[in-house]
Amino acid sequence: MSKKKALGRGLSALLKDNSSDDDKLEVDIPIGPIGEQTPSGPVSGITEIPIDQIEVNPFQPRTHFDQDALLELAESIRVHGIIQPITVRRLAENQYQLISGERRFQASKLADLKNIPVYIRSADDQQMLEMALIENIQRENLNAIEIALSYQRLITECALRQEELGDRVGKNRATITNYLRLLKLPPDIQIAVRDNRLSMGHARAIINVENPEQQLFIFKKALDEDLSVRKVEELVRELSSKKQAVAKDEQSVPANKEISQLQSQLSSHFGTRVVVRSDGKKGEIKIPFLSVEDLNRILDILKVGL
Repeated sequence: MSKKKALGRGLSALLKDNSSDDDKLEVDIPIGPIGEQTPSGPVSGITEIPIDQIEVNPFQPRTHFDQDALLELAESIRVHGIIQPITVRRLAENQYQLISGERRFQASKLADLKNIPVYIRSADDQQMLEMALIENIQRENLNAIEIALSYQRLITECALRQEELGDRVGKNRATITNYLRLLKLPPDIQIAVRDNRLSMGHARAIINVENPEQQLFIFKKALDEDLSVRKVEELVRELSSKKQAVAKDEQSVPANKEISQLQSQLSSHFGTRVVVRSDGKKGEIKIPFLSVEDLNRILDILKVGL
């Protein structure tokens, strides 16, 4: 098996061949712009410290850990020990804080280890946050929502512009923007992406729909019918076409504050763009639907059965 290309300078000098490590995705990387010396100082040699002297990283962006995978890693640690040390910073005498290696740290506690091998490095709070976020982003098993949240934190808490962020993580601005847009989706959809029940491709298609109710309708349909990304994109295009047709109809509707308010209320109520036309004496109400399922949803709201 070929070794993965290292990110950052000095990795090969720090680590031996860890390709058999059960936790090989958690690589302690000297974080900084690719090819530059990290500002937080060099890493010390490997040493062992009591595990109860280490506190968790408050800047840890990882929000979800697979418990079964942690138990498997703990069992491996009981048999083989820690192959790759974790990285910590010293807070005070006999007091340390985790920088990276959260899974190894948690699994080691499950394995009842008393001492754990560590690298000790210097880092202030800002550098801790940036290192933890960027190290997590570089992992292959981080889900799209965790990546998006990490990007958002780097922008807001580390005062990075998108161009600077792109340089730090080796991504272009369009890629970063696509991840950040996921955070505008309703919570139910974000959770599905986080739990790998919905792919980023599906989510990127759904985000092109402006109405949250319609987003949720397409999301539930995609899950219930196991729709491909292409099918979801087709649904979104159909919705866009209907929206354009409605907009064309609205051009012929006289401006009227009461009618406009009514349209807004009905659109919110039915979860789709409703058009109300009136000449002051008579008129019509148009409620578009995307499919038979969407029609049934609207009929349920109206309490009308087919």
